[in-house]
Amino acid sequence: MEKARRGGDGVPRGPVLHIVVVGFHHKKGCQVEFSYPPLIPGDGHDSHTLPEEWKYLPFLALPDGAHNYQEDTVFFHLPPRNGNGATVFGISCYRQIEAKALKVRQADITRETVQKSVCVLSKLPLYGLLQAKLQLITHAYFEEKDFSQISILKELYEHMNSSLGGASLEGSQVYLGLSPRDLVLHFRHKVLILFKLILLEKKVLFYISPVNKLVGALMTVLSLFPDSSESDWETLDPSVLEDPNLKEREQLGSDQTNLFPKDSVPSESLPITVQPQANTGQVVLIPGLISGLEEDQYGMPLAIFTKGYLCLPYMALQQHHLLSDVTVRGFVAGATNILFRQQKHLSDAIVEVRLCVEEALIQIHDPELRKLLNPTTADLRFADYLVRHVTENRDDVFLDGTGWEGGDEWIRAQFAVYIHALLAATLQLDNEKILSDYGTTFVTAWKNTHNYRVWNSNKHPALAEINPNSVQNSERGKKIGNVMVTTSRNVVQTGKAVGQSVGGAFSSAKTAMSSWLSTFTTSTSQSLTEPPDEKP
Repeated sequence: MEKARRGGDGVPRGPVLHIVVVGFHHKKGCQVEFSYPPLIPGDGHDSHTLPEEWKYLPFLALPDGAHNYQEDTVFFHLPPRNGNGATVFGISCYRQIEAKALKVRQADITRETVQKSVCVLSKLPLYGLLQAKLQLITHAYFEEKDFSQISILKELYEHMNSSLGGASLEGSQVYLGLSPRDLVLHFRHKVLILFKLILLEKKVLFYISPVNKLVGALMTVLSLFPDSSESDWETLDPSVLEDPNLKEREQLGSDQTNLFPKDSVPSESLPITVQPQANTGQVVLIPGLISGLEEDQYGMPLAIFTKGYLCLPYMALQQHHLLSDVTVRGFVAGATNILFRQQKHLSDAIVEVRLCVEEALIQIHDPELRKLLNPTTADLRFADYLVRHVTENRDDVFLDGTGWEGGDEWIRAQFAVYIHALLAATLQLDNEKILSDYGTTFVTAWKNTHNYRVWNSNKHPALAEINPNSVQNSERGKKIGNVMVTTSRNVVQTGKAVGQSVGGAFSSAKTAMSSWLSTFTTSTSQSLTEPPDEKP
């Protein structure tokens, strides 16, 4: 049995905190049925008890409308526990099986189908990498047709922490399974409007089914922001949202676990930014407009998801009230329940993808905001450049997005060019023509956002090398190599090789997991027929 590397305190040094199984009980609803290690130290692995901070875990792992699909995948965020300030990243693989197909049917299974999710709770946002492994294990767990056989889940915990023990946040790992190519194919020219909405820190709600399409689209948009893997997502603590006048509010609940460490609630008049240091997971609280991020020479990553601007890839109905809480400045959130979509006053924009016709819709409620986000001529040229390269290369050898020009990494590089050029343009206050390329009213609005003010509080001499006109040249593709040298050196140097490594790593993750699963199944075929352990 593989053992995860542990420190002297017994804490695993890998990124995986827990493996959890969530099921739907005909009387009790969604509930945790298994956790390893137990969610609450000292409890058994079959305890239903949840930490207060994670009371919505069952509803996130087993999403609304799950019964409409044979299988689905969810990405979700949980708040920190014990005040450590670190967001927990959840990946859940859902499946359902006919009850009559089970070899062992517990007495409380009274419905025709059994619905369960297997979840990984991780310290790192390795969504695609963990999903690739988890899908195979979930399939094998269901194939046993006996949910008391939990050995494979305990082994999964050990295997993941052993194989990912030295994992750190690298773009090629974080972006596995996220496809900007698909995003551009669906949104086409609207993808830039979506990008600008988030720059303006607006309330953006993604409404897409099934959930795997929802979270995939949302996280892919965020992957377009340079160094987005370097920063954590701010989340709020339950105490932040407690409303003494509304404690009798019904199940949608006023005591939602909102995702910000307790000690991060501003108590002074000075603005406070909360965001972990890159790669360390340590939170710093610095009064004033200082992000606490390890910035690159251009000031990336932008401090967007800080100071009450939330990232919630999937929201359960029980979290509905969070969107209207006064402590939440804005959000990028995903939902599948129609209640979120119907209450338009809670958001500035609703994003939908109609998969049947491969069409994306961005509904912006405020006419003034729509006008502010109208693409400029230069914006349309930039978007056309993206769409043309993606669509023209649909049939080439790099259709999986691992190629360079027109591929996933190439698209991210273009948005790095765009944001660097936009930042350079804001420093040329006397050049109205350059500002108009991005939209003068948009630039004015953006300069009032928290993320821009944080960026502008520091000096970034490297931007002197950036040509702020790069976005307006429709033929700039001919010079893209030169642009990359001055704006995204780390991207251009890896080029196609990085793209290929991303696609290759995704395949390798599945292959490696299949190999381990095959070995594990063979070596434990006898033990799997024995009664499960009583204790983890």
